[in-house]
Amino acid sequence: MPRSSTSRCPTAPAAAGRCWRWWAPKPIVQVFEGTSGIDAKKTSCEFTGDILRTPVSEDMLGRVFNGSAKPIDSGPPVMAEDFLDINGQPINPHGRIYPEEMIQTGISPIDVMNSIARGQKIPIFSAAGLPHNEVGAPRGRAGPGLVKKSKDVMDYHEDNFAIVFAAMGVNMETARFFKSDFEENGSMENVCLFLNLANDPTIERIITPRLALTTAEFLAYQCEKHVLVILTDMSSYAEALREVSAAREEVPGRRGFPGYMYTDLATIYERAGRVEGRNGSITQIPILTMPNDDITHPIPDLTGFITEGQIYVDRQLHNRQIYPPINVLPSLSRLMKSAIGEGMTRKDHGDVSNQLYACYAIGKDVQAMKAVVGEEALSADDLLYLEFLQKFEKQFITQGPYENRSIFESLDIGWQLLRIFPKQLLKRIPEPILAEYYPREAKAGGQQATSTAL
Repeated sequence: MPRSSTSRCPTAPAAAGRCWRWWAPKPIVQVFEGTSGIDAKKTSCEFTGDILRTPVSEDMLGRVFNGSAKPIDSGPPVMAEDFLDINGQPINPHGRIYPEEMIQTGISPIDVMNSIARGQKIPIFSAAGLPHNEVGAPRGRAGPGLVKKSKDVMDYHEDNFAIVFAAMGVNMETARFFKSDFEENGSMENVCLFLNLANDPTIERIITPRLALTTAEFLAYQCEKHVLVILTDMSSYAEALREVSAAREEVPGRRGFPGYMYTDLATIYERAGRVEGRNGSITQIPILTMPNDDITHPIPDLTGFITEGQIYVDRQLHNRQIYPPINVLPSLSRLMKSAIGEGMTRKDHGDVSNQLYACYAIGKDVQAMKAVVGEEALSADDLLYLEFLQKFEKQFITQGPYENRSIFESLDIGWQLLRIFPKQLLKRIPEPILAEYYPREAKAGGQQATSTAL
């Protein structure tokens, strides 16, 4: 394990780092805060003989720190309750609890078709210029909430919810957006921010997500809070990792990234979930920008292997003024099946999701065929799928930036769209579910009756 050290210079403040190599008689120290202003001849270095630790406390909520966990909000220093290893502690797989509680984001394509379970790690795959920050920002004062509270959750109060936000290599606009969003919805007192901006040292991005996750683990497993961790931008983190690897003259892997990038990313993403005997949880939402919109790039490729699904933000939908531009076809939530259904959301949830997927996929195929043969050559069923495709994108995917739909409202919108088809075309839904939900008539004014059936 690399040992930490502290360098002191008469013309610059003390800087933390860690010893990467020891080439006698000279060690190589990786300085996290950057080497600007350090006089090599007058600088002294103190080796602590310990791994890098960070002070943690419940008082860190409501505070803003830089990428090295130093306060930058003009507040007092944090009175540490403990000093924890930033690399975390390995969790016994047998001690993990399978996530089975769906959290409601208020976004229909996510809640209905890519449901997120409390304790899940699911990234947002985006690209430069797309509104991934708006999609990733929690809606509501207490962030994503439980659809149905189970007996395992001891405290339902909104103060039992915390958000840890870590920014790596972002511009000032992104940092200001998240900070102002937390302040405007009244949740800032439950938020801890770690900000490494684009003009901050690149090397600092290596420890920023680890500092954030160490704080989240303290809040979740010792303070027993339900913590949402937002990490942006993981592409900047991977670029910093490549820069460090090149400086150490290591053999590069695909596209110049180090061969151990999969392992390194796993040490971050795997620090999520629920642990037996603890009431808290860590739900992780990393945000990454795909270079050149390429989902086969090593960063999204390896991230998709490690995490439990992905939310795909699509540029074509964004260019057509559809917000949020979430493409449901390449999106996936691997833990959705255990967090939905009767007793958790609604018994028709899984069937509606499967049918919406099937109809949307067929509609995309019909749209491509229409561009070749023309609309006149399409059958009556094909025209129904085209109608569904247009209404699905305009009514189901599209919603206001601050519109917070419940899961039941989203399911009812889904049924309203499925009624475009006759019953015999809805082959993904069992007959008992069709008999119960398909015949329901809209209320006066064209509004669909909201079901409360479970």
